[in-house]
Amino acid sequence: MKRCYAYIRVSTLRQGEGVSLESQREAITDFASRQNLSITHWFEEKETAAKCGRPIFTRMVKELRQGRADALIIHKLDRLTRNLTEYAKIGELIDSGIDVHTAVDSLDFRSRGGRLTAEIQAVIAADYVRNLREETLKGMNGRLKQGLYPFRAPIGYIDTGRGQAKTLDPERASLLQQAFELYATRQYSMKTLLPKLQAMGLTNRVGGRLSLHGLETLLDNPFYTGVIRIKRTGKSFPGVHERLISPALYERVQEIKSGKAGPKVTKHNHTYQGLFRCGLCAGPMVPEKQKQFVYYRCPARDCDTKTVREDVLVDAIETCLSQAELTEANAKDAIAAIERWVEKAQHSDEDTGLKLRKDNLAARQHRLTDALVDGMIDKDTFNERKQGLLLEAETLQKEQSSAANYTAKAAHLRSIIELTKSLQKSHEMADRGQKQRIVEITTSNRVVIGKNVYLEPQNWLLEVQNLASTPSGDPSRIEDRTKVRGTNALFGTDRILELGHLLIEKTKPWYDS
Repeated sequence: MKRCYAYIRVSTLRQGEGVSLESQREAITDFASRQNLSITHWFEEKETAAKCGRPIFTRMVKELRQGRADALIIHKLDRLTRNLTEYAKIGELIDSGIDVHTAVDSLDFRSRGGRLTAEIQAVIAADYVRNLREETLKGMNGRLKQGLYPFRAPIGYIDTGRGQAKTLDPERASLLQQAFELYATRQYSMKTLLPKLQAMGLTNRVGGRLSLHGLETLLDNPFYTGVIRIKRTGKSFPGVHERLISPALYERVQEIKSGKAGPKVTKHNHTYQGLFRCGLCAGPMVPEKQKQFVYYRCPARDCDTKTVREDVLVDAIETCLSQAELTEANAKDAIAAIERWVEKAQHSDEDTGLKLRKDNLAARQHRLTDALVDGMIDKDTFNERKQGLLLEAETLQKEQSSAANYTAKAAHLRSIIELTKSLQKSHEMADRGQKQRIVEITTSNRVVIGKNVYLEPQNWLLEVQNLASTPSGDPSRIEDRTKVRGTNALFGTDRILELGHLLIEKTKPWYDS
């Protein structure tokens, strides 16, 4: 009696829980009994046959090559393989003397006609897989173009059925939002943020313990900003699901992760680490503690800038901030101007500034597509730039939806103006992390030359000062009254709305802390 192996397969674990495997087993057992064959070992697999590399199939083929059995019984050919590469391995076994039997089709692999029939069936099975893959991809692309995510919902969202947008998970959405906000403070590394989030109750998608890799993955996912990115292809699509965080917060997190946003968390995490550079060699001023003082030094050996004490930096920072502060009268004028101009914009028939920016964005998207079609850029560059444009479109959409909210916008802008009345005091009273953000948000061109420290207010602070000095009256009568770094600043309604958005985005990390 011949020694036979028997192979049964289903494509998924869920199918394995049904009756398919049992029906295959019964058919093979009946066939072996009729043909007087002895089954010495069963191979059961729950993997798709469309791809190569099935572990149980591979082990079975290896043992058959070693002569551990004389024959192989399968249910049908498509249960054995659906790709031509692995069918070729079966052909090699047949050529080496292994008998292959099908319990249902009764194919004769020893005859020329039977072998031809089997090969035709193998080609049809492989073509079926290719066609199914194409149809599946076509359906997925259709969903993506509709703004729907055709895969399992990421952490923080839940599935609501086919053809439906993912919805926020009421239990974990707020924790995901806090994960982004906490990391954006730069007070946490990935390793220190993970246990904090675990203690807060954030779990992985199946309710298990969140891993470090899982945290890195979710912080890298633009899905939370309303953008669907397909990692395999690099393509991005605007989603219709409710976003969890703003594009600005997402971009800030990416900058911190890539090391482009200033100091990273270290063992000592000195207050102004990564914020000052040497004015002679452009190298970073590295902090180090000597006895009771912290010194910032230029690490370049041949540079004339050596060390400067931290208290010298503090004096220069607070001098700069005090000079950028608004007086009570100027702050009052600025608040009045903002409220007046935003109110006028609220009643305007059309927000021309936003419209122009949206038209400009649409033109850039068309030019990007043309550049790809004309071969001026490659596909990877196209996908990278497209994702940036989608994030920018999300930001514009947010501006457009919030432009009419006069009360909220005016209140926020009023808070910003109030803040500029006491910059120096705010810095003095802040903790270490807040001081870092205050200096980063309010100052620029921070350099040390020799023993001297130089820095200046950021443009948005200068624009607030210019706004405060703008005379009252009809905004349409105001023309180029000031210059910031050689650029004319026209303070009409559109300019104030743009400035308001700039101030909100610039100071959001400050208030969020």
